[in-house]
Amino acid sequence: MRYLDFEQPLANLEMELDKLKKQAENNKDELLIRQIKELENKVNQMRKRVFSNLTRWQKVQLARHPDRPYPLDIIQRICEDFVELHGDRLFGDDKAIVAGLGKIENHGVVIVGIQKGRETEEKILRNFGMAHPEGYRKAMRMFSLAEKLKLPILTLVDTPGAYPGIGAEERGQFSAIAYSIKRMLEVKVPTIAIITGEGGSGGALAIATADRVYMLEYAIYSVISPEGAASILFRDASKNKEAAESLKLTADDLLRFGIIDGIIKEPLGGAHRDYDETARRIKKAFIRAFRELRRKTIRGLISSRYKKYRKMGKFIIAES
Repeated sequence: MRYLDFEQPLANLEMELDKLKKQAENNKDELLIRQIKELENKVNQMRKRVFSNLTRWQKVQLARHPDRPYPLDIIQRICEDFVELHGDRLFGDDKAIVAGLGKIENHGVVIVGIQKGRETEEKILRNFGMAHPEGYRKAMRMFSLAEKLKLPILTLVDTPGAYPGIGAEERGQFSAIAYSIKRMLEVKVPTIAIITGEGGSGGALAIATADRVYMLEYAIYSVISPEGAASILFRDASKNKEAAESLKLTADDLLRFGIIDGIIKEPLGGAHRDYDETARRIKKAFIRAFRELRRKTIRGLISSRYKKYRKMGKFIIAES
């Protein structure tokens, strides 16, 4: 278990608890068992205290936690069957985007996710979760397949943003993102997006313009990273904590603004502590949303989607 800086008081208690549990494997002494129970209660109380009043920057740290479950971790836990599909049929296969056909509680579903990679080799393979244009074209191919097969679409979003390199720009990064957003708005099947970690800029929006958008409790969703905002606003990237507060990028903020439709609670201490329970809650949110959306006609679905995005944001008309 890797601990963040604000979790250090908890880390000491949990390490002590682990030591006692190892001793108890060979020694069933009643006093030792009682000590373990008392320490477990203490750990739970400390965990509740630490996570009861997190700052926005602390939630950013949790959203980026190296042990956080990625789309493939979730897919293998919510799908009875999953077949991954590859390539955009134009340039190549972008490993940052994982996509395929699956089955969730006997419902066929098309799943598209952004995979960061955990170890160094995989991070390089997945380009740290920063998709190229061919990745978004792969996603659009999946959206068309879902429409053809009349299957709902589930997207799992965790990206710092689309890849900004020269090659990506030369191959049409901006238009790939724009067309992916357009395709999601037009697709004639229910769409459900879940921000599982970072929802960075247009790279996230490209596969998150859905009928229902949910965020895990400690996920973030923003037009720019705190570091990027700090560089622009304060000319100092180290002021990322202040920028995070200004960006209002947490699930609570975005639900209040009407940008997302709901928050999926994480296990106490964060999603990285219990993959199975996190996946169960994501699956529950998907099924609930799908059952609601599938009752709508295609015309009703698209009309509701149009109204949903048209009403976002606030503006003031200045008097002349």
